[in-house]
Amino acid sequence: MNTRGKLIVFEGVEGSGKTSQIKLCSSWLQSLNISVVVTREPGGTDLGLQLRRLLLEAGNSIADKTELLLYAADRSQHVHHNLMPNLAKGAIILCDRYTDSTIAYQGWGRQMNIATIEQLNLLATDGLQSDLTILLDIDPEISLKRILQKRKLDRIEQADLAFHHRIRQGYLSLAKKSPEKIVVVNGNQNIEQVASEIQQLLISLLKISLTEVKS
Repeated sequence: MNTRGKLIVFEGVEGSGKTSQIKLCSSWLQSLNISVVVTREPGGTDLGLQLRRLLLEAGNSIADKTELLLYAADRSQHVHHNLMPNLAKGAIILCDRYTDSTIAYQGWGRQMNIATIEQLNLLATDGLQSDLTILLDIDPEISLKRILQKRKLDRIEQADLAFHHRIRQGYLSLAKKSPEKIVVVNGNQNIEQVASEIQQLLISLLKISLTEVKS
């Protein structure tokens, strides 16, 4: 009988370093012979990829409520066709964004009703929560500059700076309310320091022996 896997979520404002850290984390876990599934929201299923294009393509005009419902649709499909089946197989899942993103972006950023968003999250996920959420915290002014050095901003990233600051405040508020589940990691550190902190968190969560790590 398979042991249920673990859902590890990476959260943060745009350009906080989630994608880079997920890649490093995945490589590290695989080097320890641990089965890893890497996924993201939006876009963790075939349907999700289509929704991701609609949500992020610059120039698309999407009402706030429509945006919220599209994210919920993506999440429902993702949970039932990706997360739950892989957790049942015992996989360690590294997920780029999950329910806290919707509270931070649509609740705090768009200033929509958070109680409604929480109900929608519950409906979409059937109550599936992360085993650990890693919040990479960084000033949005710094993180958006990081993105601009590489590419043009997408629809969400193009919102004004006040929007992104509200998102950061939302994340920090969530972390303060649930410190046992959401761990804040300073995203201003260099990439190696951030990766090292994340590895220590996973050593504890997954009960990885230090002998395995050193070998």
